[in-house]
Order: sequence, then structure tokens, then C-alpha cells
Amino acid sequence: MLDTADALTRLRTTGAVAVAPVSKWIRRVAPVWRRVEEIVDLNHVGLVVATLFFAWSVTPSLVPRDWLFQGLVSGVNAALGYGVGCVLLWLFRKWIRPRLKIGTPPMWVRDAVKTAVVLTCVLVAAYMLVLSASWQREIFALMSMQGTDTSAYLRTGGLSFLVGALVVAAYRTLRTIVRYLARLLSHWVRVPPRFAPTLGALLLALLVITLFNGVATQAFFAVANSAFSVRNDELAPFATQPVLPERSGSPESLAEWETLGSEGRWFVSHGPDPLLISSITGQPAKEPIRVYVGLESASGDITEEELAVAELERTGAFDRKVLVIVTTTGTGWVNSMSVAAIEYMYGGDTAILASQYSYLPSVLSFLADRQKVAVAGKKMFDAVYDRWSQRPVDQRPKLLVYGESLGSQGSEAAFDGLADLRSKVDGALWVGPPNSNRLWEQFVSRRDPGTREVEPIYADGLVVRFAADAEDLSKPSPDWRHPRIVYLQHASDPIVWWSSDLAFSQPDWLSEPRGSDVSSQMRWWPFVTFWQVAADLTNAQGVRDGHGHRYGSLVLDGWEAIAAPQDWTPELREKIRVQIELAEDFERVVK
Repeated sequence: MLDTADALTRLRTTGAVAVAPVSKWIRRVAPVWRRVEEIVDLNHVGLVVATLFFAWSVTPSLVPRDWLFQGLVSGVNAALGYGVGCVLLWLFRKWIRPRLKIGTPPMWVRDAVKTAVVLTCVLVAAYMLVLSASWQREIFALMSMQGTDTSAYLRTGGLSFLVGALVVAAYRTLRTIVRYLARLLSHWVRVPPRFAPTLGALLLALLVITLFNGVATQAFFAVANSAFSVRNDELAPFATQPVLPERSGSPESLAEWETLGSEGRWFVSHGPDPLLISSITGQPAKEPIRVYVGLESASGDITEEELAVAELERTGAFDRKVLVIVTTTGTGWVNSMSVAAIEYMYGGDTAILASQYSYLPSVLSFLADRQKVAVAGKKMFDAVYDRWSQRPVDQRPKLLVYGESLGSQGSEAAFDGLADLRSKVDGALWVGPPNSNRLWEQFVSRRDPGTREVEPIYADGLVVRFAADAEDLSKPSPDWRHPRIVYLQHASDPIVWWSSDLAFSQPDWLSEPRGSDVSSQMRWWPFVTFWQVAADLTNAQGVRDGHGHRYGSLVLDGWEAIAAPQDWTPELREKIRVQIELAEDFERVVK
């Protein structure tokens, strides 16, 4: 029998023999790896957290993502995770390690752990990309779109690495500049070096407070607004100045052609004429009235609202069958399909008013101009309503309001509540309303028990109805009283469902049976879902009609529900649908 000393000796010898090849390999590779680490200054804790953030970013969200869009989103996410990991490691070294008196392991152990971390992170990222490709194919299929195969989707990993590296490099460059400035302050202002970090922290805190107070944010959007004003002056190739008096921008118009902005000029340049309308309806038609007021249309002695009312009076808008007040989005964009639909419905006996309130694109407007659109929407409606209400009741046109996306929020802002809304208008059509819409939130939160947030029923559908398709407009019963209010919303529309509440609480639309075009694999995670749906905002229209923020010809069904003319027929509806879809396809090609 071997004594204890011999057993220990053999164990050490055997272990040494077993470990020797691994240890020898690590010693050979370690110098090279350390050199790489010196160049890139890799933080392994940051790498682990970056991988975790990357994995979260490729989980299912509301709308499908191709490899390019996903690569950009995931790269930014990974860079954020890397920064969080660096902070965690710094806190550990600064506060936890000294108190626990944790020793430093041998160099070869550290090299082995670092190598294992890198390999594990690469394998985890690759595995998540394979899963993500499967999830994306499901979402593409739900929206009747062609998805990307797994091999092509793996390109996301390379792009994410590149984007993440660029973001980290930009941060390090900024850090170097800050340190350089700190040295200058120490040299010229005589700030003691030990106080420099404290001073830097105070300056950072001041910047954060400034951002939260909105000063820096307002300055940024003011600059952005000024920059995008240049684009506002561009003339689309197929936009020509109208000559008919029924259009703003014509020689007789009070709103000059040059002041309408790019979207305004397109709006008054196009649309069905009486000949085209008659060919669809088989009845005589009038020239539709289109009034538009740009940000530069009003002079110093007249407001935009006063100019709009004057234009309505000049064109004879108050003598038409229907008057529609459209609250625009972003740069003043108007959904051509929506306005053309009602012009066909009423044989051109219509007047449509739209106005511009910002130079910013839709996404920036959604973030910056929500208060501005609310103020502008209320002022415009009040001015038109005051003039409209002065006419005898039997000589007033039907007064309808329309808004899409942020425009619906501005349109809603004109009313204190449901009673006020119904007392002033003959119908309201609001498309893809943001989650922050005040009236929409009241109706949805007070929906009838047992109804889902994605398909709410309010007060048994007597006045307000929500629809993702035409069939929803007939639910829950035929008893629907005038004036009617319609919200068009898709279960997959991130504009509708994005909210700051997503960061901390699970929404009903994910806890209840979800919409038919929302992935069964989508889950709520604190902060993650908020960020995922926020990323979806920029891609909300990158889908087919009937999903996301693309409502297509469903607006025609919405108009039919709230304001169908007496001679309306299903056959006429389908003829108009074909025509407005063709016109929409043409606009996408040439605009």
C-alpha cells in the first residue's frame, strides 16, 4: 500500500503531465493575445455584457428586420453593453475587491479565462443569430413577406461588430479629448490633478441636468429644424404649380406656391380631377378643393390659422358637402390615399385643409414636436370651427377631422373629451395613433371588460370603434350612432404601442392573447422591450400594407364607416379602392 506522501507525489506528477500540454499551449499563445489586448485595450467584462446586450437585441420585436437594419441596431446595443460592463468592472476594482481582499490569480489562469470568455461570447453570438434568423422568418411570414435565410442573416454579426467597434472608438476618442482638456485645465487654471476627476464629474452632471431640463434637447432640435428647412425648399420632380383657383399655390391663392414647402407643393399638385372621378363613379363631378398653408405662407400681420380660413372662403370650401381638416405629420406630409378616397366618395364635392407645423421628418417630429403639433392642431381647428359654426345649420358642410400618426395626436388636442368632440364634428378618422394620445388612452384604458388592448371595444362600440381591418368596423353590433369616431390600429404598429411604460411594466398587448401578426416568441423584458420597440419606430413602414404603420386602403373603409354618402355602394367602394391603390403605387415610384 502506498503511503500518503507517495500518493500525493504521484497525483502531482499525473496532474502536471495532464496540465502540461494545455499550460504549454497557453504560454505560447498568451504573448500574442496580450499584444492584441494592448492594441485594442479589450475589457473582458465589457465583452460579456456586450454579448448579453447583443443577444437581447436580436430577440423578436413587432416588425421584421433584415440583416442590415438588425446589424445597425445590434451594434449600437453591443456598444452600450460594453460601456456598462466597463463601469461594472471599475466599480468592482474600486469598491468590492479591496474590501474582499481578493488575490490575483496566476497569469496563465487569467489568460485561460480570457480566452474562454472570448470564445464563449463568439459562440453565444453565433447561436443567437441562428435563433434570430428563425424568429425573423416567422415575423416575415406573418406579414406575407419574403424572409432572409440563416446564412445571409449571419452577416448581421459582422456588421454589428463593426458598428460596435466604431461606437467604442468614438467614445475612446472623446475620452482622450476630455483627459487632454483636463490636463490643460490643471496647467492653465491650476486645478489640482486630484480634483480634476471630481470637476469632470460635476461638468457631466451639469450636462445631464441640462439635457433633462430640455435646454440642450431643444437646441439640438432647433438646429435640426433649421437644417431640414433646406430640404423643405426642394421641389419634387412631378410637382407643378396648379392653375385652378380651387388649389392653394395657384395664381389666385393667398398662400403663394413657393411658401408651401415640399410636401405642400406635392399635395396641391396632385389628386383626382373631375374627369377621373366621373370615370370611376359614373356621375358628374366637381374639382376638389385642396387648401394648404406652409410654415412660410403667413406673413407677420396674419397667422397661419387666419390665412387658412381666408383660403377656405376664397375657394368656396364652406359651400361643399364635406370639409376635412387634416393635421399633418412631420414635414407637413399628407397621406394622398386618405384624401383622394373621400374626394372620390363625394364626387369631388369636397374641401380638404392641411397645414405644416415643422420641418423635421416624422421620427424626429414624434420625439420633438408632440407639443407643437398639439398647439397647432387646436389653433387650426378652433379657427375653422368658429367660421364654420357661423353659417346656418342647413348650409354647413359635414365637418370631419383626420390625422395619421403624430397628426392624430394634434387632431385630438382640439377636443376636451368625447362629448366635446361629438358636439363639434360630424366624424373623426385617426390612423396609427401614438400611445401618448390622450383621448385614445382614455378609451383603451376604459375598454369593456374581456376585450383585448389590441382590439378594444369601448362602451359596446356605440360611438368609438377600433379596427385593424374592414371587418372590425362592424363589431360588436350594427348599433353605431353618429357622429362616429374611428381609430385604425395594427397589433404590429410600433407607433401605437411604444411607450416609456414599456421599460418597467409588461403591457396588456403582450400579456393578453396577442395580435395575429405579432410573433409568438416575443416576450417582455424590462428595458429590453422598450428599446426594441423604440428601434422598430424607424422601420414601422418597412412592411406590407395591413401591418406595422402601413394602413393602405383601409382608410377608405374608415371614411365609409363614419361618413358614407347616400348613394354609396360596395361596388363603388371597390372601384375606388383599385384606383387609389394604383395612384399610391405611382407616387411611391416618382416621389
